[in-house]
Amino acid sequence: MISMAKRRRGLLVGSGVAAVGLLLSACSSGTSGSGATSSAAGSGTSTAALSPACQPYAAYMGHAGTTVSMFSSILSPEADSLQKSWAEFSKCTGITIAYEGSNDFESQLPVRVAGGNAPDLAVIPQPGLLQRMVATGKAVEAPASVAANVDKYWTPAWKGYATVGGKFYGAPMSANMKSLVWYSPKMFAAKGYQVPTTWDQMMQLSNKIASSGSVKPWCGGIGSGTATGWPATDWLEEIVLRQFGPDVYDQWINHTVKFDSPQIKAAMDTLANWMKNPKYVNGGFGGVQTIATTTFQDAGMPIVKGQCYMLQQASFYAAQWPKGTNVGPNGDVWAFYLPTMSSNFGLPVEGGGEFVVAFSNRPEVQAVQTYLSTPEWATSRVKVAPGWVSANNGVPASAYTSPIDQLSAKYLTDPKATFRFDASDMMPAAVGAGSEWKQFTAWFAGTSSTDAVLKAIDSTWPSS
Repeated sequence: MISMAKRRRGLLVGSGVAAVGLLLSACSSGTSGSGATSSAAGSGTSTAALSPACQPYAAYMGHAGTTVSMFSSILSPEADSLQKSWAEFSKCTGITIAYEGSNDFESQLPVRVAGGNAPDLAVIPQPGLLQRMVATGKAVEAPASVAANVDKYWTPAWKGYATVGGKFYGAPMSANMKSLVWYSPKMFAAKGYQVPTTWDQMMQLSNKIASSGSVKPWCGGIGSGTATGWPATDWLEEIVLRQFGPDVYDQWINHTVKFDSPQIKAAMDTLANWMKNPKYVNGGFGGVQTIATTTFQDAGMPIVKGQCYMLQQASFYAAQWPKGTNVGPNGDVWAFYLPTMSSNFGLPVEGGGEFVVAFSNRPEVQAVQTYLSTPEWATSRVKVAPGWVSANNGVPASAYTSPIDQLSAKYLTDPKATFRFDASDMMPAAVGAGSEWKQFTAWFAGTSSTDAVLKAIDSTWPSS
Protein backbone atom coordinates (compact mmCIF):
# COMPACT_ATOMS: atom_id res chain seq x y z
CA MET A 1 0.00 0.00 0.00
CA ILE A 2 1.03 3.61 -0.60
CA SER A 3 -0.31 4.99 2.62
CA MET A 4 -0.59 8.64 1.60
CA ALA A 5 -2.92 7.66 -1.26
CA LYS A 6 -5.21 5.59 0.90
CA ARG A 7 -5.27 7.68 4.05
CA ARG A 8 -5.97 11.21 3.17
CA ARG A 9 -4.64 11.04 3.93
CA GLY A 10 -9.74 18.69 26.57
CA LEU A 11 -7.28 18.48 29.21
CA LEU A 12 -6.10 15.78 31.61
CA VAL A 13 -8.99 15.70 34.01
CA GLY A 14 -11.80 13.23 34.58
CA SER A 15 -11.50 10.52 31.94
CA GLY A 16 -7.70 10.61 31.77
CA VAL A 17 -7.05 10.32 35.50
CA ALA A 18 -6.79 6.51 35.60
CA ALA A 19 -4.12 6.34 32.91
CA VAL A 20 -2.22 9.28 34.37
CA GLY A 21 -2.29 7.51 37.71
CA LEU A 22 -0.70 4.50 36.06
CA LEU A 23 2.00 6.72 34.61
CA LEU A 24 2.69 8.31 38.01
CA SER A 25 2.66 4.92 39.73
CA ALA A 26 5.06 3.42 37.22
CA CYS A 27 7.43 6.35 37.43
CA SER A 28 7.36 6.74 41.20
CA SER A 29 8.12 3.04 41.67
CA GLY A 30 11.17 3.40 39.44
CA THR A 31 9.88 1.18 36.64
CA SER A 32 7.80 1.69 33.53
CA GLY A 33 4.98 -0.51 32.27
CA SER A 34 7.50 -2.27 30.04
CA GLY A 35 9.98 -2.88 32.83
CA ALA A 36 12.26 0.05 32.03
CA THR A 37 13.89 2.15 34.70
CA SER A 38 12.30 5.58 34.98
CA SER A 39 12.72 8.69 37.07
CA ALA A 40 9.82 10.10 39.05
CA ALA A 41 7.37 12.09 36.98
CA GLY A 42 6.59 15.40 38.55
CA SER A 43 9.63 15.20 40.77
CA GLY A 44 9.84 18.45 42.70
CA THR A 45 6.75 19.76 40.93
CA SER A 46 3.76 21.04 42.87
CA THR A 47 0.46 21.21 41.02
CA ALA A 48 -0.42 24.31 43.04
CA ALA A 49 2.76 26.00 41.79
CA LEU A 50 1.82 25.51 38.17
CA SER A 51 -0.15 27.99 36.10
CA PRO A 52 -3.78 27.01 35.47
CA ALA A 53 -2.93 26.22 31.84
CA CYS A 54 -0.19 23.81 32.89
CA GLN A 55 -1.87 22.06 35.80
CA PRO A 56 -3.41 19.37 33.56
CA TYR A 57 0.10 18.30 32.56
CA ALA A 58 1.43 17.80 36.11
CA ALA A 59 1.68 14.03 35.61
CA TYR A 60 4.16 14.54 32.80
CA MET A 61 6.49 16.97 34.57
CA GLY A 62 10.05 16.27 35.62
CA HIS A 63 11.64 16.01 32.17
CA ALA A 64 12.26 19.66 31.25
CA GLY A 65 15.10 20.19 28.81
CA THR A 66 14.73 16.77 27.16
CA THR A 67 13.97 16.07 23.50
CA VAL A 68 11.85 13.30 21.99
CA SER A 69 12.27 12.63 18.27
CA MET A 70 9.28 11.60 16.15
CA PHE A 71 9.27 10.32 12.55
CA SER A 72 6.24 9.84 10.29
CA SER A 73 4.85 10.12 6.77
CA ILE A 74 2.68 13.13 7.70
CA LEU A 75 3.75 16.22 5.79
CA SER A 76 2.83 19.91 5.85
CA PRO A 77 0.18 21.31 6.12
CA GLU A 78 -1.13 18.38 8.18
CA ALA A 79 2.17 18.21 10.06
CA ASP A 80 1.78 21.86 11.06
CA SER A 81 -1.48 21.19 12.87
CA LEU A 82 0.00 18.04 14.39
CA GLN A 83 2.73 20.09 16.05
CA LYS A 84 0.18 22.66 17.24
CA SER A 85 -1.76 19.89 18.95
CA TRP A 86 1.00 19.25 21.49
CA ALA A 87 2.38 22.80 21.72
CA GLU A 88 0.91 23.50 25.18
CA PHE A 89 2.04 20.11 26.49
CA SER A 90 5.56 20.81 25.26
CA LYS A 91 5.61 24.34 26.68
CA CYS A 92 4.38 23.22 30.09
CA THR A 93 6.51 20.10 30.47
CA GLY A 94 9.64 21.44 28.82
CA ILE A 95 9.81 18.34 26.60
CA THR A 96 10.69 19.25 23.02
CA ILE A 97 9.12 17.01 20.40
CA ALA A 98 11.44 17.10 17.39
CA TYR A 99 9.17 16.13 14.51
CA GLU A 100 10.23 14.94 11.04
CA GLY A 101 7.94 13.93 8.18
CA SER A 102 9.02 12.14 5.02
CA ASN A 103 7.47 10.89 1.79
CA ASP A 104 9.88 7.97 2.06
CA PHE A 105 8.86 7.05 5.61
CA GLU A 106 7.91 3.44 4.83
CA SER A 107 11.28 2.69 3.23
CA GLN A 108 13.41 4.90 5.50
CA LEU A 109 12.13 3.70 8.89
CA PRO A 110 13.47 0.13 8.46
CA VAL A 111 16.80 1.56 7.26
CA ARG A 112 17.10 3.82 10.30
CA VAL A 113 16.14 1.09 12.73
CA ALA A 114 18.61 -1.36 11.20
CA GLY A 115 21.32 1.29 11.26
CA GLY A 116 20.90 2.10 14.95
CA ASN A 117 19.37 5.49 14.19
CA ALA A 118 15.74 4.79 15.12
CA PRO A 119 13.52 7.71 16.17
CA ASP A 120 12.20 7.72 19.72
CA LEU A 121 8.66 7.52 18.33
CA ALA A 122 7.37 6.53 14.90
CA VAL A 123 3.84 7.01 13.58
CA ILE A 124 3.30 3.77 11.63
CA PRO A 125 0.34 3.55 9.22
CA GLN A 126 0.42 -0.19 8.46
CA PRO A 127 0.13 -3.03 10.99
CA GLY A 128 2.39 -5.06 8.69
CA LEU A 129 5.19 -2.50 8.99
CA LEU A 130 4.61 -2.37 12.74
CA GLN A 131 5.12 -6.14 12.91
CA ARG A 132 8.33 -5.84 10.86
CA MET A 133 9.67 -3.26 13.30
CA VAL A 134 8.84 -5.46 16.28
CA ALA A 135 10.67 -8.34 14.58
CA THR A 136 13.87 -6.26 14.61
CA GLY A 137 13.86 -6.39 18.40
CA LYS A 138 14.25 -2.60 18.52
CA ALA A 139 10.61 -1.58 19.13
CA VAL A 140 9.69 -1.09 22.78
CA GLU A 141 6.56 -2.49 24.42
CA ALA A 142 4.13 0.30 25.32
CA PRO A 143 3.94 1.26 29.00
CA ALA A 144 0.95 0.26 31.13
CA SER A 145 -0.44 3.80 31.00
CA VAL A 146 -0.79 3.61 27.21
CA ALA A 147 -2.32 0.13 27.34
CA ALA A 148 -4.87 1.32 29.92
CA ASN A 149 -5.95 4.20 27.69
CA VAL A 150 -6.33 1.93 24.66
CA ASP A 151 -8.34 -0.60 26.68
CA LYS A 152 -10.67 2.17 27.81
CA TYR A 153 -11.06 4.35 24.74
CA TRP A 154 -10.79 2.10 21.66
CA THR A 155 -12.70 -0.95 20.47
CA PRO A 156 -10.66 -4.16 20.98
CA ALA A 157 -9.69 -4.62 17.32
CA TRP A 158 -7.49 -1.52 17.42
CA LYS A 159 -5.35 -2.92 20.24
CA GLY A 160 -5.01 -6.19 18.39
CA TYR A 161 -3.44 -4.50 15.37
CA ALA A 162 -0.62 -3.19 17.56
CA THR A 163 -0.12 -6.43 19.50
CA VAL A 164 2.58 -8.84 18.37
CA GLY A 165 3.41 -12.06 20.17
CA GLY A 166 1.07 -11.13 22.99
CA LYS A 167 2.81 -7.81 23.61
CA PHE A 168 1.24 -4.41 22.95
CA TYR A 169 3.34 -1.77 21.20
CA GLY A 170 1.38 1.37 20.37
CA ALA A 171 -1.80 3.40 20.66
CA PRO A 172 -3.72 4.37 17.53
CA MET A 173 -3.37 7.96 16.39
CA SER A 174 -5.57 8.97 13.45
CA ALA A 175 -8.33 6.90 11.87
CA ASN A 176 -10.28 6.98 8.66
CA MET A 177 -13.70 5.57 7.87
CA LYS A 178 -13.92 3.75 4.54
CA SER A 179 -17.44 2.33 4.80
CA LEU A 180 -19.21 5.34 3.29
CA VAL A 181 -21.23 6.13 0.17
CA TRP A 182 -21.15 9.71 -1.14
CA TYR A 183 -24.30 11.06 -2.79
CA SER A 184 -26.24 14.21 -3.63
CA PRO A 185 -29.04 14.93 -1.12
CA LYS A 186 -30.56 17.36 -3.64
CA MET A 187 -30.72 14.71 -6.38
CA PHE A 188 -32.20 12.18 -3.97
CA ALA A 189 -34.82 14.68 -2.77
CA ALA A 190 -35.77 15.67 -6.33
CA LYS A 191 -36.61 12.04 -7.15
CA GLY A 192 -37.98 11.11 -3.74
CA TYR A 193 -35.22 8.55 -3.16
CA GLN A 194 -34.51 7.41 0.40
CA VAL A 195 -31.07 6.59 1.78
CA PRO A 196 -30.85 2.77 1.86
CA THR A 197 -30.21 1.05 5.19
CA THR A 198 -29.62 -2.49 3.88
CA TRP A 199 -27.59 -3.85 0.96
CA ASP A 200 -30.74 -5.15 -0.71
CA GLN A 201 -32.32 -1.70 -0.48
CA MET A 202 -29.18 -0.19 -2.03
CA MET A 203 -29.37 -2.61 -4.96
CA GLN A 204 -33.11 -1.96 -5.36
CA LEU A 205 -32.41 1.77 -5.44
CA SER A 206 -29.65 1.20 -8.00
CA ASN A 207 -32.06 -0.73 -10.21
CA LYS A 208 -34.69 1.99 -9.85
CA ILE A 209 -32.24 4.73 -10.83
CA ALA A 210 -30.85 2.66 -13.72
CA SER A 211 -34.29 2.12 -15.19
CA SER A 212 -35.54 5.69 -14.71
CA GLY A 213 -33.31 7.64 -17.07
CA SER A 214 -29.89 8.36 -18.52
CA VAL A 215 -28.12 9.13 -15.23
CA LYS A 216 -26.27 6.10 -13.87
CA PRO A 217 -26.59 5.26 -10.17
CA TRP A 218 -22.85 4.77 -9.60
CA CYS A 219 -19.58 6.38 -10.61
CA GLY A 220 -16.09 5.23 -9.74
CA GLY A 221 -12.41 5.33 -10.52
CA ILE A 222 -9.40 3.32 -9.38
CA GLY A 223 -6.60 5.35 -10.97
CA SER A 224 -3.92 6.48 -8.51
CA GLY A 225 -0.55 6.65 -10.29
CA THR A 226 1.70 3.81 -9.17
CA ALA A 227 -1.02 2.78 -6.69
CA THR A 228 -3.72 2.36 -9.37
CA GLY A 229 -6.19 -0.31 -8.32
CA TRP A 230 -6.42 0.30 -4.58
CA PRO A 231 -10.05 1.57 -4.52
CA ALA A 232 -11.16 -1.73 -6.05
CA THR A 233 -9.48 -3.67 -3.25
CA ASP A 234 -11.49 -1.59 -0.77
CA TRP A 235 -14.72 -2.50 -2.55
CA LEU A 236 -13.95 -6.20 -2.27
CA GLU A 237 -12.93 -5.86 1.38
CA GLU A 238 -16.20 -4.15 2.26
CA ILE A 239 -18.12 -7.01 0.66
CA VAL A 240 -16.10 -9.81 2.28
CA LEU A 241 -16.61 -8.25 5.73
CA ARG A 242 -20.37 -7.88 5.16
CA GLN A 243 -21.05 -11.11 3.28
CA PHE A 244 -18.85 -13.53 5.23
CA GLY A 245 -17.96 -11.74 8.45
CA PRO A 246 -14.82 -10.93 10.44
CA ASP A 247 -13.56 -14.50 10.86
CA VAL A 248 -13.37 -15.15 7.12
CA TYR A 249 -11.95 -11.63 6.64
CA ASP A 250 -9.13 -12.39 9.10
CA GLN A 251 -8.45 -15.79 7.55
CA TRP A 252 -8.29 -14.16 4.12
CA ILE A 253 -5.68 -11.70 5.39
CA ASN A 254 -3.61 -14.64 6.65
CA HIS A 255 -4.18 -16.59 3.39
CA THR A 256 -5.89 -19.40 5.28
CA VAL A 257 -8.79 -18.45 3.04
CA LYS A 258 -7.24 -17.97 -0.39
CA PHE A 259 -8.33 -15.54 -3.08
CA ASP A 260 -9.42 -18.52 -5.18
CA SER A 261 -11.67 -19.79 -2.37
CA PRO A 262 -15.47 -20.10 -2.72
CA GLN A 263 -16.01 -17.20 -0.32
CA ILE A 264 -13.82 -14.70 -2.17
CA LYS A 265 -15.18 -15.86 -5.53
CA ALA A 266 -18.69 -15.21 -4.23
CA ALA A 267 -17.64 -11.78 -2.99
CA MET A 268 -16.19 -11.04 -6.43
CA ASP A 269 -19.52 -11.98 -7.98
CA THR A 270 -21.23 -9.51 -5.64
CA LEU A 271 -18.73 -6.84 -6.65
CA ALA A 272 -19.24 -7.64 -10.35
CA ASN A 273 -23.01 -7.24 -9.96
CA TRP A 274 -22.38 -3.84 -8.37
CA MET A 275 -19.39 -1.92 -9.71
CA LYS A 276 -18.96 -3.92 -12.95
CA ASN A 277 -22.65 -3.80 -13.75
CA PRO A 278 -23.06 -1.89 -17.06
CA LYS A 279 -26.52 -0.76 -15.97
CA TYR A 280 -25.00 0.88 -12.88
CA VAL A 281 -21.66 2.38 -13.97
CA ASN A 282 -19.80 4.54 -14.88
CA GLY A 283 -21.88 7.71 -14.57
CA GLY A 284 -20.29 10.74 -16.20
CA PHE A 285 -17.39 8.82 -17.73
CA GLY A 286 -18.67 6.01 -19.96
CA GLY A 287 -18.76 2.24 -19.68
CA VAL A 288 -17.44 -0.15 -17.06
CA GLN A 289 -13.90 -0.09 -18.47
CA THR A 290 -13.53 3.64 -17.72
CA ILE A 291 -13.33 2.78 -14.02
CA ALA A 292 -9.81 1.48 -14.70
CA THR A 293 -8.71 4.77 -16.29
CA THR A 294 -10.57 7.30 -14.11
CA THR A 295 -8.60 8.60 -11.13
CA PHE A 296 -10.10 8.13 -7.70
CA GLN A 297 -9.81 11.90 -7.20
CA ASP A 298 -12.04 12.58 -10.22
CA ALA A 299 -14.40 9.68 -9.62
CA GLY A 300 -16.99 11.62 -7.63
CA MET A 301 -17.11 14.78 -9.72
CA PRO A 302 -20.12 13.61 -11.80
CA ILE A 303 -22.19 13.75 -8.58
CA VAL A 304 -21.84 17.54 -8.32
CA LYS A 305 -22.57 17.77 -12.05
CA GLY A 306 -25.79 15.75 -11.80
CA GLN A 307 -24.33 12.91 -13.89
CA CYS A 308 -24.18 10.22 -11.21
CA TYR A 309 -25.93 9.47 -7.93
CA MET A 310 -23.44 7.61 -5.73
CA LEU A 311 -19.74 6.90 -5.11
CA GLN A 312 -18.29 4.46 -2.60
CA GLN A 313 -15.25 6.10 -1.09
CA ALA A 314 -13.68 6.84 2.29
CA SER A 315 -14.16 9.79 4.62
CA PHE A 316 -10.94 11.37 3.34
CA TYR A 317 -12.64 11.92 -0.01
CA ALA A 318 -14.17 15.04 1.55
CA ALA A 319 -10.96 16.85 0.61
CA GLN A 320 -11.51 16.09 -3.11
CA TRP A 321 -14.75 18.02 -3.61
CA PRO A 322 -14.30 21.32 -5.49
CA LYS A 323 -13.84 24.47 -3.44
CA GLY A 324 -17.20 25.86 -2.42
CA THR A 325 -18.97 22.48 -2.37
CA ASN A 326 -21.37 22.31 0.57
CA VAL A 327 -20.69 19.01 2.34
CA GLY A 328 -23.54 18.21 4.72
CA PRO A 329 -26.87 16.42 5.17
CA ASN A 330 -28.66 19.12 3.17
CA GLY A 331 -25.73 20.19 1.06
CA ASP A 332 -24.39 19.50 -2.40
CA VAL A 333 -22.88 16.20 -1.28
CA TRP A 334 -23.17 14.03 1.78
CA ALA A 335 -22.46 10.43 2.77
CA PHE A 336 -24.27 7.48 4.27
CA TYR A 337 -23.02 4.29 5.86
CA LEU A 338 -22.41 1.50 3.34
CA PRO A 339 -25.23 -0.84 4.41
CA THR A 340 -24.94 -4.26 5.95
CA MET A 341 -25.89 -7.47 4.14
CA SER A 342 -27.18 -9.33 7.19
CA SER A 343 -27.61 -8.98 10.94
CA ASN A 344 -25.05 -11.71 11.65
CA PHE A 345 -21.91 -9.59 11.81
CA GLY A 346 -22.85 -6.52 13.81
CA LEU A 347 -22.01 -3.19 12.19
CA PRO A 348 -19.14 -3.86 9.76
CA VAL A 349 -16.73 -0.93 9.53
CA GLU A 350 -13.57 -0.92 7.45
CA GLY A 351 -10.95 1.72 7.96
CA GLY A 352 -7.33 2.59 8.39
CA GLY A 353 -5.16 4.48 10.81
CA GLU A 354 -1.75 4.98 12.37
CA PHE A 355 -0.03 3.74 15.51
CA VAL A 356 2.52 5.50 17.74
CA VAL A 357 5.37 3.05 18.39
CA ALA A 358 8.42 3.71 20.56
CA PHE A 359 12.03 2.68 20.05
CA SER A 360 13.16 4.04 23.41
CA ASN A 361 11.89 3.60 26.97
CA ARG A 362 13.33 6.82 28.36
CA PRO A 363 10.84 8.42 30.80
CA GLU A 364 10.29 11.51 28.64
CA VAL A 365 9.47 9.27 25.65
CA GLN A 366 6.92 7.37 27.72
CA ALA A 367 5.45 10.66 28.93
CA VAL A 368 4.88 11.82 25.34
CA GLN A 369 3.63 8.39 24.28
CA THR A 370 1.12 8.34 27.14
CA TYR A 371 -0.15 11.85 26.43
CA LEU A 372 -0.69 10.98 22.77
CA SER A 373 -2.91 8.06 23.85
CA THR A 374 -5.33 10.26 25.83
CA PRO A 375 -8.68 11.64 24.67
CA GLU A 376 -7.41 15.04 25.79
CA TRP A 377 -4.64 15.05 23.20
CA ALA A 378 -6.96 13.65 20.51
CA THR A 379 -9.45 16.42 21.30
CA SER A 380 -6.76 19.08 20.96
CA ARG A 381 -5.77 17.55 17.62
CA VAL A 382 -9.36 17.59 16.37
CA LYS A 383 -9.71 21.25 17.31
CA VAL A 384 -6.67 22.38 15.31
CA ALA A 385 -7.16 20.03 12.36
CA PRO A 386 -10.63 19.82 10.79
CA GLY A 387 -10.69 16.66 8.71
CA TRP A 388 -8.70 14.66 11.26
CA VAL A 389 -10.61 11.89 13.02
CA SER A 390 -9.80 9.65 15.97
CA ALA A 391 -11.35 6.32 16.91
CA ASN A 392 -10.81 7.32 20.56
CA ASN A 393 -14.30 7.29 22.07
CA GLY A 394 -13.29 9.79 24.74
CA VAL A 395 -13.31 12.63 22.20
CA PRO A 396 -16.63 14.49 22.51
CA ALA A 397 -18.68 14.63 19.31
CA SER A 398 -18.95 18.39 19.75
CA ALA A 399 -15.19 18.71 19.20
CA TYR A 400 -15.66 17.87 15.51
CA THR A 401 -16.65 20.92 13.50
CA SER A 402 -16.99 19.05 10.20
CA PRO A 403 -20.21 17.05 9.71
CA ILE A 404 -18.38 14.29 7.83
CA ASP A 405 -15.85 14.00 10.66
CA GLN A 406 -18.72 13.66 13.13
CA LEU A 407 -20.28 10.94 10.97
CA SER A 408 -16.98 9.07 10.66
CA ALA A 409 -16.26 9.26 14.38
CA LYS A 410 -19.76 8.00 15.15
CA TYR A 411 -19.12 4.71 13.36
CA LEU A 412 -15.45 4.35 14.28
CA THR A 413 -16.26 4.60 17.99
CA ASP A 414 -19.54 2.66 17.99
CA PRO A 415 -19.22 -0.21 20.51
CA LYS A 416 -21.37 -2.35 18.19
CA ALA A 417 -19.02 -1.82 15.26
CA THR A 418 -17.16 -4.82 13.86
CA PHE A 419 -14.05 -2.88 12.89
CA ARG A 420 -11.43 -4.29 10.58
CA PHE A 421 -8.31 -2.67 9.20
CA ASP A 422 -7.89 -2.38 5.44
CA ALA A 423 -7.09 -5.95 4.35
CA SER A 424 -4.59 -5.06 1.62
CA ASP A 425 -2.62 -3.09 4.20
CA MET A 426 -2.42 -6.22 6.32
CA MET A 427 -1.35 -8.55 3.50
CA PRO A 428 2.27 -8.94 2.32
CA ALA A 429 3.29 -5.95 0.19
CA ALA A 430 3.83 -8.17 -2.87
CA VAL A 431 0.10 -8.92 -2.73
CA GLY A 432 -1.71 -6.01 -1.05
CA ALA A 433 0.31 -3.30 -2.77
CA GLY A 434 1.34 -5.32 -5.81
CA SER A 435 -0.50 -8.12 -7.56
CA GLU A 436 -3.89 -7.19 -6.13
CA TRP A 437 -3.73 -3.64 -7.51
CA LYS A 438 -2.45 -4.87 -10.89
CA GLN A 439 -4.98 -7.67 -11.26
CA PHE A 440 -7.98 -5.58 -10.22
CA THR A 441 -7.01 -2.95 -12.77
CA ALA A 442 -6.94 -5.65 -15.46
CA TRP A 443 -10.28 -6.99 -14.21
CA PHE A 444 -12.01 -3.62 -14.56
CA ALA A 445 -10.29 -2.98 -17.89
CA GLY A 446 -11.87 -6.20 -19.14
CA THR A 447 -8.60 -7.93 -19.98
CA SER A 448 -8.74 -10.65 -17.30
CA SER A 449 -11.46 -12.93 -15.94
CA THR A 450 -12.40 -13.35 -12.28
CA ASP A 451 -10.82 -16.81 -12.04
CA ALA A 452 -7.61 -15.65 -13.71
CA VAL A 453 -7.37 -12.62 -11.44
CA LEU A 454 -7.81 -14.61 -8.23
CA LYS A 455 -5.37 -17.36 -9.26
CA ALA A 456 -2.78 -14.75 -10.28
CA ILE A 457 -3.00 -12.98 -6.91
CA ASP A 458 -2.68 -16.27 -4.99
CA SER A 459 0.44 -17.16 -7.00
CA THR A 460 2.25 -14.07 -5.66
CA TRP A 461 1.68 -14.86 -1.98
CA PRO A 462 5.12 -15.28 -0.34
CA SER A 463 5.97 -18.85 0.59
CA SER A 464 7.29 -17.79 3.98
